[in-house]
This record gives sequence, C-alpha cells and structure tokens, in this order.
Amino acid sequence: MKKKTIISLVLGFAALMLVLTGCANNSSKSATSSKSSSSEASGKITVVGSTALQPLVEKGAANFQKKNSKVNITVQGGGSGTGLSQVQDKSVTIGNSDIFAEEKQGIDSKKLVDHKVAVVGMAPVVNKDANVKNLTMDQVKQIFTGKITNWKEVGGKDETITVVNRAKGSGTRATFEAAVLKGSEAVKSQEQDSNGTVQKIVESTPGAVSYLAFSYINDKIQPISIDNVKPTDDNVESDKWKIWSYEHMYTNGKPDSATTKFLDYMNSKDVQDSLVKDMGYISIHNMKVQKDSKGTVSSK
Repeated sequence: MKKKTIISLVLGFAALMLVLTGCANNSSKSATSSKSSSSEASGKITVVGSTALQPLVEKGAANFQKKNSKVNITVQGGGSGTGLSQVQDKSVTIGNSDIFAEEKQGIDSKKLVDHKVAVVGMAPVVNKDANVKNLTMDQVKQIFTGKITNWKEVGGKDETITVVNRAKGSGTRATFEAAVLKGSEAVKSQEQDSNGTVQKIVESTPGAVSYLAFSYINDKIQPISIDNVKPTDDNVESDKWKIWSYEHMYTNGKPDSATTKFLDYMNSKDVQDSLVKDMGYISIHNMKVQKDSKGTVSSK
C-alpha cells in the first residue's frame, strides 16, 4: 500500500512538471511573438519637397509599404525650399531637396540630418522646332540672361526664344544657376513650380527653352549638349557634365525607427542598383567624384 502511494506521488509530480513546462513554453512563444510584432516598423511618414526627387521617392515608398504594411507614407512635391522649411519646422517627417540645406537662406542646417539617396543630372531642353542640339556654356548663359533672344543667333531656326524658368524656391533652379549663370541675374520670364509642367510647356511651345532633371527628359523634347558633352549618366559620374546635384532626404534630428528603416531601404542595393537607374536617376554608389555644400568637387 505504501509502495502504491509513493508511485502515485511520483506520477503526480511528473504530470505537474509537464503542465508547468508546457505553460512556460507557451509563455515563451507568446513573448517571442509579442517581441517580433513590436519590432515590425509602424507609423506615418510625410515627405514633401523636390519635384525632381518626387517620382523616385513615390515609387520607393510604394514598394516599401508592400513589405511594411503598418507604415503609411505620403509623398508630395512643392519644391526644395518648401521641403527644407517644413522639415525644419517639423511640419513633415522628411524634406526632399536638390540642394544642401546650407545653401538655403533661413534654414538652420545644424538642426537637420542629411540622407543622400541619389544624384540627378539636369540639362537644358528646347522645343524640337528650334533645331538646336549643342551650345557652348557661354551661349546657354546668354540665353538665360536674355542676351541671346533668337535661335538663329546660335545656328538654329529664325525663331524667338521663349525662356521658361523655375520658381525661385526650386532646387533645380539653384543647381542650374550655380553651374551656368554663376552669379549673373536670370532674364525675367514665366516661372513654373514643377519639372512635369516645364516638360509639357517646352514640348508644346515653339521656341521654348528651359532645363529639366534627366528623369523628365523624353523623346518629345530636345536635350542640349554643352561644349559637345552630352547629358548622360556616365558624364555626370565623372563630372564631365557640370549640371548635377545630390538628391537629399532631410530629417529634423535623428529619425524614428520607421523613418530610419525607410531611409535605409532607399539607400539599399535593391533600390540603388535597379529602381534608381530605371527611373532616370544616378546611384550615389556610382559617383567617381563628390561635391560639398560650397560646390567644390573632388575625387572620391
């Protein structure tokens, strides 16, 4: 009888241990599951600024959200100046810009963190009716300062030149004027806020001339070579083509985890080696030179 009692106690103890072990395992699994769930990126990211960078960020955001369903990303244009001022004011999460924050008056660059995600080349473009494909840098400068007013003066059609400029807050304009005008004042002309609008105006207006990011140049308008150097990615990468800038995504201080994950994605091999190139941008990883906020170019 005593022996049976001991066996019963042993069996009971073993059963209790199995129950406790099962509870512990379930608890561990629950904790692991909870930890995994909490590590998944979530939140809302608002991006505003450069229209030159906008198409790349829109596509990148769409792809990112497919794998990160708890992150909601809104991407808008408005120009580099708007992007920088709004991220400085913390009105948005990310401010997209074609220029360094140091170049923009009224922006305290020390408050902002720069995340370079691409390089964009920019080129003068004309309506095909002008019959011009190559200009010297000085001729481009004279056209945009109003000294040359007819295409026949540079070997083209006898047709009045219609200059289409970008708005003063545009990073594309700042980049173009720094490389071409070098401090000279641009001729007074119509101004447009976005690359897309400029593209359509140049395409439909005989005699029109402006400048666009490479990603907006199509076969309906004529890109202009300068001093017989063509506006190509290879020429930008070596600085043979002088009109280019970094594409910056600025944050106000250190970004949160969701924003960090998105910015890391934009700089990843998947984006840099495929999406960037496919959409007409240049990977920052391919640049053979580097440029600082003062415009000084040096070898990498």
